[in-house]
Amino acid sequence: MTSAIHPKLLALAAGFGHSELTPIHDDKLHQLQIKLYIKRDDLLHPVISGNKWRKLKYILDHALKLGASTLISMGGAYSNHLHALAFVGKCLNMKTIGYVRGELSNPLNPTLIDLLDWGMELRFVSRSEYRQLRQYKHHNCLPGQFSDQYWIPEGGASDLALQGVSEIVDEIDMKLDHLWVTCGTATTLAGLLSKASANCQVSGVAALKGADFLANEVQQLLPNEPVPCQWQILLDYHFGGFAKSTPELQQFIKKFEDKHGIPLEPIYTGKLLYAVFDMLDKGYFKPGQSIVVLHTGGLQGART
Repeated sequence: MTSAIHPKLLALAAGFGHSELTPIHDDKLHQLQIKLYIKRDDLLHPVISGNKWRKLKYILDHALKLGASTLISMGGAYSNHLHALAFVGKCLNMKTIGYVRGELSNPLNPTLIDLLDWGMELRFVSRSEYRQLRQYKHHNCLPGQFSDQYWIPEGGASDLALQGVSEIVDEIDMKLDHLWVTCGTATTLAGLLSKASANCQVSGVAALKGADFLANEVQQLLPNEPVPCQWQILLDYHFGGFAKSTPELQQFIKKFEDKHGIPLEPIYTGKLLYAVFDMLDKGYFKPGQSIVVLHTGGLQGART
């Protein structure tokens, strides 16, 4: 954090934990002479953790400096983004409004219950209405928006979000050959690409089915930014679609947690680590290489 950040955010971040780089010890890794590390952004905060804080940091700073009193955004019924936004809105004494994809159904899931408990006003919209909301990319462009309201695109996808995410790369004080991250809107991936070195291959693992469009989303987020490194988005580790899981994935998550003591969830991080180890089995990584996997938090998703 710097002194230029709004004092309310400085006070909030003062209570955050440290995002450490944790080595993973595994016989297979040792045999292949490959080093694997987890960038533990889940340790930043129990709720505003991982890429949620990274993406929101400079967005919130901008909103506070503009004098906004209400934060408005959008997400699904299990949205980590809305979950973090509702909590941070409560912490900053700001009103929050969330457009939620789909119809209201009872009983509410744990994510939606938290949103209401933290004071977020929920507005359920159809899938077609939700798609229309995606066209609004700037903080003041939502139709009918008041001057004291601040619009945040889905997943926080904006230049300000990329600025926060890019700081992750600066914190990785080691030579790495691969940097892996999970993808929902691909905003975090774009932020990493904006700062990654030319010698690093950056890979995103799509958490949703039919995610071919994510590559175009990255290009739109980085229209004028040269990307020096190679990058890709893997589309075959969604396990049936967003917020979907299988017994195989659940078994992998339990085994990983039992062995390494690092919690995962089935929506994002479980799929990410499964993909890394599957690619390891397929011989994708070369002996002597170092891999860093970004843990994006969102552990509340394990409750679904």
